[in-house]
Amino acid sequence: MTPLAAMVSGPRAQLFACSLRLGTQQIGLLQLHTRSSLAAKNHYEVLVLGGGSGGISMAARMKRRVGAENVAIVEPSERHFYQPIWTLVGAGAKQLSASGRPTASVIPSGVEWIKTRVVELDPNKNCVRTDSGKEISYKYLIIALGIQLDYEKIKGLPEGFDHPKIGSNYSVKTVEKTWKALQDFKEGNAIFTFPNTPVKCAGAPQKIMYLSEAYFRKTGKRSKANIIFNTSLGTIFGVKKYAAALQEIIQERNLTVNYKQNLIEVRADRQEAVFENLDKPGETQVISYEMLHVTPPMSSPDVLKTSPVADAAGWVDVDKETLQHKKYPNVFGIGDCTNLPTSKTAAAVAAQSGILDRTISLIMKNQKPMKKYDGYTSCPLVTGYNRVILAEFDYNAQPLETFPFDQSRERLTMYLMKADLMPFLYWNMMLRGYWGGPAFLRKVFHLGMS
Repeated sequence: MTPLAAMVSGPRAQLFACSLRLGTQQIGLLQLHTRSSLAAKNHYEVLVLGGGSGGISMAARMKRRVGAENVAIVEPSERHFYQPIWTLVGAGAKQLSASGRPTASVIPSGVEWIKTRVVELDPNKNCVRTDSGKEISYKYLIIALGIQLDYEKIKGLPEGFDHPKIGSNYSVKTVEKTWKALQDFKEGNAIFTFPNTPVKCAGAPQKIMYLSEAYFRKTGKRSKANIIFNTSLGTIFGVKKYAAALQEIIQERNLTVNYKQNLIEVRADRQEAVFENLDKPGETQVISYEMLHVTPPMSSPDVLKTSPVADAAGWVDVDKETLQHKKYPNVFGIGDCTNLPTSKTAAAVAAQSGILDRTISLIMKNQKPMKKYDGYTSCPLVTGYNRVILAEFDYNAQPLETFPFDQSRERLTMYLMKADLMPFLYWNMMLRGYWGGPAFLRKVFHLGMS
């Protein structure tokens, strides 16, 4: 299958990509390496649970604080993925292979990689237990276990993905099926869903809708497509400024949005999706589809749900300003697994990493944390193959924008940032613990760029 890179080609895009390639070549000399986990110890000054964006970036920062030999990461996965790019993979604009690298290549040099899964947290004894039966103790614990995909909570899934016409950009196993379903579309309903749970990257479920609509226009199928976004929420987006801009796009492109509709069953053999009306529990509607994109229900990882570090809903219970655990002062949380009241995005993790680094450094000195996290998060809302609305906001759902122009407008420059610059910064800056959010971006972009 050929990606749709040609749709965003042009002198500006080519120049931008060229500069990134040059930068990659220069930074490539600094690639990370890790030693074998065979000689893993039983105690570390800093133990990090999870090898995703939060875990790797914090391990890099802690290495500089206490030395690589005193830091370890517990992570079972052999590959690390930059998941924000999967929206573009599902739309054929990027290759899946470009989104992943071996986990060994992103773990900071000298930091111990314990290639196993944590099955129990015992913060009262300052230790964790792994599925191999090993007990590992720590002085400080950073929990970065991410979020769990619960496809099985929808009747008919995940086995329904064995059938055509259905995909999901949230899993490495199903993201390419979205692109296949998009290519195979002939006529009928193209349905996109948003579940009745917290999710990571809350904008992604509708991003693929806008990209699919653009693809249908490019391929002459738009007149045969009835595009439906069924969301469990009561609004298209939680920040009014960006919601207003998205509503204009929805009207202009004749998209159907149904609120308080939750996907509860997929009958893949019959190409039918069943939705429950959340305003009238028990009332359901069956809709046939020619294409279905599923955003799965999500929850905190099972290991956290019954752990002493979790709140009543199963999320790591941290102070929203310092990211320090509310009960255990030597335990910290970052990213999707926490109960921080902000959107779960990689941009939020970047901002949190800088705050948490400072928090831990002060606690190590028996000082009170001073720097406070304001809830900053970012969601590049992809509205086409060359346009993005860059939503940035805080805990109060107020815009917290980086650039001196109206970010609620669709822009090519913001698409290039999403598609090319952000992956570059992720692999070469964030995972090395050198990027703490938008302050860095202000240095990268010239003011007034539009």
